[in-house]
Amino acid sequence: ENMILSEFLKMCDAVKRLGVRTNGDTPEDAQKARQFGAEGIGLFRTEHMFYGQGSDQPLFLLRKMIVSKTVEERQKALDELFPFVKKDIKGTIAAMDGFPVVIRLLDPPLHEFVPREQAKLEQLARDLNIDMKELAKRAEGLHESNPMMGHRGVRLGVTYPEVSAMQIRAILESAAELVKEGKDPYPEIMIPVVCDVKELADQYAIAEKIYKKVLAKYGLKKIKHLLGTMIEIPRAAIVADKLATVAKFFSFGTNDLTQMGFGFSRDDIGGFLPDYIKKGILTEDPFQSIDQEGIGELIKLGIKRGRATNKKLEVGICGEHGGEPRSVEFCHNIGMDYVSCSPFRVPIAKLAAAQAVIKNKK
Repeated sequence: ENMILSEFLKMCDAVKRLGVRTNGDTPEDAQKARQFGAEGIGLFRTEHMFYGQGSDQPLFLLRKMIVSKTVEERQKALDELFPFVKKDIKGTIAAMDGFPVVIRLLDPPLHEFVPREQAKLEQLARDLNIDMKELAKRAEGLHESNPMMGHRGVRLGVTYPEVSAMQIRAILESAAELVKEGKDPYPEIMIPVVCDVKELADQYAIAEKIYKKVLAKYGLKKIKHLLGTMIEIPRAAIVADKLATVAKFFSFGTNDLTQMGFGFSRDDIGGFLPDYIKKGILTEDPFQSIDQEGIGELIKLGIKRGRATNKKLEVGICGEHGGEPRSVEFCHNIGMDYVSCSPFRVPIAKLAAAQAVIKNKK
C-alpha cells in the first residue's frame, strides 16, 4: 500500500544477493510478511498454537498427550490434536504460496505446557478424569533441573516417535491438499536441537514412511519439500559434514547457539552484561549482534563442513540476529542463502543485504 516503501524494497531486491524470509507463526503473520516483501518463512514454530487466543482446545489436547501413560493413550490424544495442527500449518503454507516455509517441529520441553498452579492442575485432573495425585505425580516426573538442555526438540521425537509422526503428517498432508488445489506449496521440515547425525537419521526414517503414505493417499508422484535441521548446539556445527549426509538444509538458531557457545543464559545476562560492556570485556550484547569472533567462527565452520558434503546445501539463519544490519552483512559475506527475522524487520534486513553487496564491491 505504501508506494515509497514498495519502490524502496524493489531497489534493494535488484541489488541484494541474500534472501530475506520472516519468522511467523500464523497465516496472518505470513500475509503481513508478504506485504513487507518477505521471500518465505524462515521459522514457523509449531508450538505457537498452544499459546494465546483460540488455544484452549489444542492446549487441552496437548496436555492430554503429555500426561498419557501408554503409547495408545498418547496416540489417541495426538489423533485428536492433528486437525488443529494441520489447519494452522496449511493456512500458513497457503498464504506463502510459491515461497518456502520452514516448519520447526515441537521444540520446548513438555513440562512448559503443564499448569503449575494447584487450581489449574485440579481442573485438568477433572477434565481428564484422572486422580489429582496421579496427575501431580506425572507432572512432577516431567520436571527438569536445566530444561534448556533437557528433554526437548529432537529428543522428544526420539523418545516419542508418534509426536514427530503427527507433525510431519500434518505438514505433508497440508502440502498434498494444496497441490490438489492448484497451489505451489514448499514446506521445509526442520528438526531442532540436533547434535548427532543418528538423531536426524532416526527422524528421517519416520518422515520417509509418512511421505510414501501421503503420496499414495493423495495419488501424487511427489511433493516438493526438504528435510533439514537447526544448528544451535556447538557440536552440530563441528559435525556438520556428517549432518549434511541427511539434512538438505541448515538453519542456524543463533539465539541458542550464542547461549551454548558463551555459556550465557539469555534470561540471566542482565546481572553481569552491563559491567562486561562498561569494562570493555564485551563491546556489545552478543544476543543483539552476532559475535563474529567466536559464534561467527562456529557458523563458518558449520557451513564449510556442511557444503563440503553437499554443495547444494541450503543455509540460513533464524535467530533475531537475522534483522540486525551487521549480522546480515556477516551472513552475506560467509555465503548464506537467506536470513530470517520478524516481519517488521524485513525492510531493514533487505536494505542491509543490498548495502552488503555495494560495500563488498568497493
